[in-house]
Amino acid sequence: MRYRLTFITGLAVGYVLGSRAGRERYEQLLKTARQVAQNPAVRNAAETAAQSGRQAASKAADTVDTRFGDRLPGSVTERVRSLRDQRGTAEDDWGTSNT
Repeated sequence: MRYRLTFITGLAVGYVLGSRAGRERYEQLLKTARQVAQNPAVRNAAETAAQSGRQAASKAADTVDTRFGDRLPGSVTERVRSLRDQRGTAEDDWGTSNT
């Protein structure tokens, strides 16, 4: 699915950049892209993907810290801890209540 989405995105970008249809066609494509981006289903899918990505990154950081924490340079360990502290205190604005 990821490769299909990447292909379709590349196809759309290539069409826009290589199109000789003029400004009107560009504006039409831009309007359609905005409508798609504002679609609640697309926004929810993007939100879900972002949450999944944050969870995976958090899990990976915890795994690296537990397995290799004592062997990592001090600067890396400090950076991981500072990112973990930021993650715990700051709330993001991703949520269904903002849509």
